[in-house]
Amino acid sequence: MDKTIKIVAAMCIVVVIGCAAFFLGTSAQAPVQNIVSVPTITDSSDNVTVYFFYGEECPHCHNVMPFLQNLSAKYPDVDFKWMETWHNQTNAAFFNSINSEFGIKSAAVPEIITGNVALIGERDIPAKLENAILDQLKKKQ
Repeated sequence: MDKTIKIVAAMCIVVVIGCAAFFLGTSAQAPVQNIVSVPTITDSSDNVTVYFFYGEECPHCHNVMPFLQNLSAKYPDVDFKWMETWHNQTNAAFFNSINSEFGIKSAAVPEIITGNVALIGERDIPAKLENAILDQLKKKQ
């Protein structure tokens, strides 16, 4: 019985040390910044801006990228802003902020914001983005 008590005591010590290391390790990490300087969607210039939110490892985002590259070549006066959100805290904060402004509760990448139009997904972006750009260009004339 003495051997069983020693084994149980050793296991308890390992669990306590493991929990302490976990909690101390998570609190020792750099705190998440609550205040992040994010760009604003308000564009008072004469340019049309297209915000493309994507994740570096997202296959759906990569499927949309060639389409966006073609559109950016076709419309050189349109400002395409490529904003990676999975690894960039500032871009992620802007992504969350703009989705909150648009009332989008299930935000996901790939996502496009231009003017007052939000397009989400690899189907909607190619199907609707060019018309949204053309509408924005007409409004700027």
